[in-house]
Amino acid sequence: MRIAVIGLGLIGGSVALAARQRLGVEVSGWDADPEAVARAVAREALDVAAPDLQAAVADAEAVVLAAPLGALPRLIAATLKAAPADCVVTDVGSAKRRLQQFHADQRFIGGHPLAGAETAGIEHARADLFEGATWYLTPVANTEGVLYERLYRLLAGIGAQPVAIEAGEHDRMLALVSHLPHVLANVLVQQAASGGEHGRLPATGPSFRDVTRVAGSNSAIWTDIYLSNADALTEALDATIARLTAARELIARADAAVIRGWNERAARDRRRLVDRQLADGPLHELRVAVPNRPGVVAELALALGEADVNITDMALYPAPDGSRGVVALWITGDGERDRAEALIEGAGFLVGRP
Repeated sequence: MRIAVIGLGLIGGSVALAARQRLGVEVSGWDADPEAVARAVAREALDVAAPDLQAAVADAEAVVLAAPLGALPRLIAATLKAAPADCVVTDVGSAKRRLQQFHADQRFIGGHPLAGAETAGIEHARADLFEGATWYLTPVANTEGVLYERLYRLLAGIGAQPVAIEAGEHDRMLALVSHLPHVLANVLVQQAASGGEHGRLPATGPSFRDVTRVAGSNSAIWTDIYLSNADALTEALDATIARLTAARELIARADAAVIRGWNERAARDRRRLVDRQLADGPLHELRVAVPNRPGVVAELALALGEADVNITDMALYPAPDGSRGVVALWITGDGERDRAEALIEGAGFLVGRP
């Protein structure tokens, strides 16, 4: 297999390293910054340092565009124009709705890995960066099943856990769990820095450092994120302001029992959010009979992804005459298998256990 990575920073460099080291695939790469290409070669992240984007993607079976959000529309358009007809193209941007126009080309499947670090640049890239990380994919009705499977296997092969999600839902969810925390961290450090007595900066403890770790993150990246997901982020901010107002009134009333209950509910909610990332169990295979029509694999993946059922692995088995086929899905956990089976049957497909 041959893949191309466009943008050779932390994420792109880590994709290239992981693909070479874990999968043994041939990696061609390009970056608008020649120094980034030189560093990628020094890190042995590339088999081929291409002179331009067109050369990088010319023979690729999959292309990963690891560039800032603001650059993605131009890069996606150029890549789809230059890439082979059977090449799958994805990106790593953290806002997906602004890229929906490219879904008209069935080769494009939006993506977003929940992985990264405070450090930037390929010098900090790691082959294990995506180990166990959720990698969101946004297939649509016309997504080609073979291309979705190829991308799924590539991402799973470098250690990620691909999950299908609708683009709008992705942006609303990321506004809550990623973009909003960055806004709040910025506000907290600004408030603390301006609120010291007689201009003296207050001492900071572990709690403050933990909750503000992401304050002031890379402005070149985060300005694009705030602008690209502004509507979902402003909705999340409005809801947060309402909750802060309620918390203020609760604390002002000074009712210890009510405050204790509020605090304990927060502890339970955090456990629920964290524990769902740690769920594990036995692996089960489900075989789904499907017609040969565009989007059927994406339909299955989205139905399970929207219900938080994780597909550990998948494979396609077309019938000899091409009229139908079987999608094999591997699900972790007895309860999750049963849920997946019910969801698949509810969507009108026949499902069996081998």
